[in-house]
Amino acid sequence: MTTPHYLALPFLLMLAMGCSGNTNNNSGNSGNSVNNTSNTQTTCGERSAGLNPEHFVGANLVQDIQEVECTLSDGTTTTCYEIVIPGKPSDHDIGPFCPRTITDTAAVSGIWLSGGKVYDADGPFIAGLAEFYDDDTWQLYDESTGKVRVTDTKEGCEAAARPDVDEAYQNYCVECSLEDVGGAVSKTYMIPKTPVARTGASEIGGMATIGVALNGAHFDPPAPVDAILAAHTIAAFDDCGGHVNPATGYHYHAATGCSKEIAQCDDHAPLIGYALDGYAIHAMTGDDGVEPADLDACRGHEDAQRGYHYHSASAGENMFIGCFSGLTVGTEAGNMGPGNMGPGNMGAGVVMCADVPSGMLCCGDGVCGGPETAANCAADCS
Repeated sequence: MTTPHYLALPFLLMLAMGCSGNTNNNSGNSGNSVNNTSNTQTTCGERSAGLNPEHFVGANLVQDIQEVECTLSDGTTTTCYEIVIPGKPSDHDIGPFCPRTITDTAAVSGIWLSGGKVYDADGPFIAGLAEFYDDDTWQLYDESTGKVRVTDTKEGCEAAARPDVDEAYQNYCVECSLEDVGGAVSKTYMIPKTPVARTGASEIGGMATIGVALNGAHFDPPAPVDAILAAHTIAAFDDCGGHVNPATGYHYHAATGCSKEIAQCDDHAPLIGYALDGYAIHAMTGDDGVEPADLDACRGHEDAQRGYHYHSASAGENMFIGCFSGLTVGTEAGNMGPGNMGPGNMGAGVVMCADVPSGMLCCGDGVCGGPETAANCAADCS
């Protein structure tokens, strides 16, 4: 392995090349109160050649970004950026998630994603789940008191936020806190310095994480809503499209405008982060509010200013991108090294198998099921 080269990252981004912008970005969903102090930085005249380390500020990283030797999924050796994020957003508070009573308003509740739409996961929504899903089994609250059943302890979080939900926590609103995971879960990602286009797109499939946000958190694949609903649970998201699980801490499943953005001078959709293949991820729409019409199956396209890049899906779609157009580090199953896995715990990310809470699936445990498939865990699914 080559000797790491450290890249100095200024605390404030000074990227204005012919124009500047510093507008406060305080957009959220559904009327909830989000304490968002992030700024929308503007950058101009810069054609993308992959990830730009200067788009991350020091407060959003555990250490300076390093350049290291890495191996892509096709066996190619190249140079990658090693990015260590703290695992929690630097620009907004997290939560609220679950309401405590069936009269609680959206201001003290999170959101839920269903059928391509965003719903306030407030008290009335919880009270109406049986009608919403046309299933009388739904009963997340005490009829006599109106109190919502919430997994508000670490034990409850670990028992409910896993593929095989403990029977004692079915018909619960699942909520985990950063305190349950020691304040945050730091993650290390290897992202190609120069993206390498694939011959044919790679499905996200069992990927544990699909990219990194600019604010110290990460983007995950679609939350396994069907599995969550099968246990008659709601794993509520906050207004920023994120929630916490015991394996990987706080992570996003949808872009709602909360996290740090880099605005574009040509009114193009702002940059919100990078996929694991090194291509930029932008918001869904630009200043005109229109989604690009020429996106491919991965939700990417190319223009003269930015080169190839992705556009996030709408928040209600419970996703960011549809597939990878470029090569990622490691296996096709994800950005994993020896001994790592990707449990299907509300969209969990890459963690060491030994750190997975009891009851959660783990690649290498001899069990094939849930998020484990022949594609991402041949050892268990051959």
